[in-house]
Amino acid sequence: MKKKLLKLSIVGKTNVGKSTLINKLVGEKISIVNKKINTTEDLISGILNINHHQLIFFDTPGLNFDKQKIRNKKLSLNFWNGLNQSDLIIYLLDSNKLIKEEIRLIINKLLELKKNIIIVFNKNDLINKKKILPIIKEIDEAFTIKAFFSISAKRELGIKQLVNFLLKNTYESEWVYEKDHISNKDEIFITNECTRDAVLSLIHKEIPYRIKVNNKIFKYLKNGDLKIKQDILINNIRYKKIILGKNGSTIKNIRLRSQSSISKVLNKKIHLYINVNSYND
Repeated sequence: MKKKLLKLSIVGKTNVGKSTLINKLVGEKISIVNKKINTTEDLISGILNINHHQLIFFDTPGLNFDKQKIRNKKLSLNFWNGLNQSDLIIYLLDSNKLIKEEIRLIINKLLELKKNIIIVFNKNDLINKKKILPIIKEIDEAFTIKAFFSISAKRELGIKQLVNFLLKNTYESEWVYEKDHISNKDEIFITNECTRDAVLSLIHKEIPYRIKVNNKIFKYLKNGDLKIKQDILINNIRYKKIILGKNGSTIKNIRLRSQSSISKVLNKKIHLYINVNSYND
């Protein structure tokens, strides 16, 4: 049977659930899930292989089209790279926070790319599903949209129907990735992301998001365990005390949280060691 392929971008505002969705689709934590703005900085590909079909999902940063100036050039570049590489765009919406004017604006911008668009209403477990029916009707009458779906990425509701639709829209092509790949990122990147996620989750708003995690040692031991040493890099040395916490309590919680996440992703016992250092912009 001939191989088939489909490349998709998942776009939408910050916190609509893009990273949660891509992780649920792929079945692993490959994209950082956090409530802070633009926690997805890299263009991450999630890969789902089902029989002779390969679906590639680009997790794009949450950008607003109506902002003329985008300060982070890396975010902007990754956003447009994801869109340009895609065969189909998934526009993800938070069913609890629907702003008609904003939706129309973004759909108009997406249609300029001349790619098929499907609209997915996420977090449908938090609302009465009938509330989105009038909005779907309005959008369908005003724009050419390929399909509409209502899901809960967190509770995995409607995911199967979405995947089945995507499989039907694949086309004959050689695969981009090997059968056992779930991401275009390697294990070091994913483990660094787990630590960055732990920092952003536990520190809250006390420090800027512009932290970096650098791998120093990534070594499989003879007993099958994995030893990892990382540096958390901050652009201002005064934030070091915040990350360390009183008597090292915060950095300990960061390490334990990240270690647990890495262990779940790689299915290995993890020995994680973390230092905090500063870097220059």
